[in-house]
Amino acid sequence: MSGQDISIFHMVTRHLFPICLLALMVPPASAQAPAAPAPKVSIAAAWSEEITREAKFIGRGEAAAKTDLVAQVAGAIVEVLIEDGALVEQGDIIFRIEPDSYLADVAANRASVTRAEANVRLAEIELDRKKELVSRGTAPESELDIARANASVAEADLLAAQAALHTAEINLSRTEITAPFGGRIGRTNVSLGAVVGPTAGALATLVKESPMYVTFSLSEPQLLGVLEQLDTGIDQLIESDRSPNVFIELPDQTMLDEPGAIVFLDNQINASTGTISIRAQFENKRRIILDGGFLNVIIEELEPVLSVLIPQNSVQRDQRGDFVLVVTDKQLVEQRYVQLGIQLETAVVVEDGLRPGESVIVEGLQRVRPGVEVNAVLTGTAGGN
Repeated sequence: MSGQDISIFHMVTRHLFPICLLALMVPPASAQAPAAPAPKVSIAAAWSEEITREAKFIGRGEAAAKTDLVAQVAGAIVEVLIEDGALVEQGDIIFRIEPDSYLADVAANRASVTRAEANVRLAEIELDRKKELVSRGTAPESELDIARANASVAEADLLAAQAALHTAEINLSRTEITAPFGGRIGRTNVSLGAVVGPTAGALATLVKESPMYVTFSLSEPQLLGVLEQLDTGIDQLIESDRSPNVFIELPDQTMLDEPGAIVFLDNQINASTGTISIRAQFENKRRIILDGGFLNVIIEELEPVLSVLIPQNSVQRDQRGDFVLVVTDKQLVEQRYVQLGIQLETAVVVEDGLRPGESVIVEGLQRVRPGVEVNAVLTGTAGGN
């Protein structure tokens, strides 16, 4: 091989070697990686259920009866017959004031009544005598007039004595301070030996715990919203056969195990607050509702409504509002904006935007976007179906 041929050989191999090397590095078409599989997501089917809808408001316990026990007569406390916080019945004696001076007043006034009664009898006897003498002509008419006047004075004195006795007896009875109704006594503010009277203030407070009221206020728009939601009118709210069920959620978020009923609706909007006062009554058998305590008041609809529900964890939110990712029959993801209603444990009511049976993604939301194909696995519904 001549030197020229060797030169041509080196030039050709220098250009062909990289091409051959590249060809060796590129795998054949049959060896290329397959397309990525569709992302796997879990879905749940929207379902229908009859739901009794409700509206929730903040309320406050209010005793059906509450009174301060005040001494109506002056004297020293000689007995305290109850303990703080005790339950009492109507007529139970709570405090006793020293009665001795009032017993003496009663005795003195009884004596006055006896004396007045004797004076009346004497005046009547004298009147009868004067009548007889005047009829015989042995006494002037003026003496009969005097006798009649004396009889009238005696009768007036008797009435005054009887009134004074009645007052003394009332004052004596007031030395025993009794419960005007059954309930629970609060903390006593006096001790044995304390001198009390009408100006001494409350000795203790008595609260009737059963039944108990719960009072709450609604703004005018809220009231109209409740009436519209319950499909009723103001009169029907307090009618026994049409009044909606009212329930109480206690401060520990448990429900009171007895329903109440609306018994009062104010007749005007409070000008300073723009609200109307409503009162519900509860039997309060367990004495759980306390006077002055704050509670959640829940008003239920009269009849259940067929509603669409979905799991709460399927709902997302952006600037436009609440939405869910729906998986269509073709396994494609579709973004659907929905109008939500009340939440029921782990489920939420859909007012608009979704039909029963449509599938929403509950797991794998972060791996998909609208328009992509997915591998959907049905996990059931929040209702367990």
